[in-house]
Amino acid sequence: MLIVMKLDAPRPDIERVKNKIKQLGYLPHEIPGDHRMAIGITGNKGKVDPELFLNLPGVLEAIPISKPFKLVSREVKPDNSVVDVDGEEIGGKELTVIAGPCSVESRQQIMDIAGTLKEMGVKFLRGGAYKPRTSPYSFQGYKEEALQYLKDVRQTTGLKIVTEVKDTETLPMVAECADVLQVGARNMQNYSLLEALGAVQKPILLKRGLSATIEELLMAAEYILNGGNYNVILCERGIRTFETATRNTLDLNAIPIIKKLSHLPIIVDPSHGIGVWDGVSAMSMAAIAAGADGVIIEAHQDPAMALSDGYQSLKPSKLKVLLEKIEQLAPIMNRTLSLTSVPVK
Repeated sequence: MLIVMKLDAPRPDIERVKNKIKQLGYLPHEIPGDHRMAIGITGNKGKVDPELFLNLPGVLEAIPISKPFKLVSREVKPDNSVVDVDGEEIGGKELTVIAGPCSVESRQQIMDIAGTLKEMGVKFLRGGAYKPRTSPYSFQGYKEEALQYLKDVRQTTGLKIVTEVKDTETLPMVAECADVLQVGARNMQNYSLLEALGAVQKPILLKRGLSATIEELLMAAEYILNGGNYNVILCERGIRTFETATRNTLDLNAIPIIKKLSHLPIIVDPSHGIGVWDGVSAMSMAAIAAGADGVIIEAHQDPAMALSDGYQSLKPSKLKVLLEKIEQLAPIMNRTLSLTSVPVK
């Protein structure tokens, strides 16, 4: 249920409603919007009687929520959510570009690519320290050593760091390093991790699982919001189908559907979505045209020598051309993309 407050409802009225929800054994969630203030209710097993709230001071209406995902639903929050990452917004008018190598391979490697990306105007660097892989014999990342390199990059370049968290055990170390914590496709339904991320007040990039439905993705996001962390960015990264010509099938249908169902921002990972470098540009453009709030792209100085995912990584020169194309496309979608070159000191 959603308790909609009057626009001029004072703080004591809001707290009175929240206390009433707690007395019933449920959890209240403040949901500010552009045009209204609302309080969502979770934890109830059945319907909540609206009459319990309609007579309280400051309450405008009590609305039942039909979707199983409540806090991520547009029924709860009609306005688009914008996630603030230390001054950089994801989900606003400005498109977001996150780029970098699949894995942090050395301090020099990640410093070099970070400097190149910053000069292109990219503001977010992706790079894996922990790499959960299908095979236990594949490269698993340099872990704590790589996290230190990412810290050095952030301090040197000012780029925002996006890196994967794979479990609750390493969560504190990754949270200390990252500006955005990425939940990989294999962990989308790792509920212990999702619950822990609900208590971490940092933005979360939640990737869609290999065979997950849209509803399952939204329900996974619900775990994080229900824990108190409302800074969630969804990511479509391709799903498993019968097709073998590409690594995955990039489900661009998901973008307008998710935009209709949820207020959360959504970005697209065309690198994993298609799995071949020469298709990344087309899928990136298609994602923006479909309404995505941005893209996360794998980029590497020498893809042929990459320790992971080299075949789907763009060289910096190719990435630069793609960014210029996205910059031209952005106004058609009523968006912007600022590619102000900033040299590394």
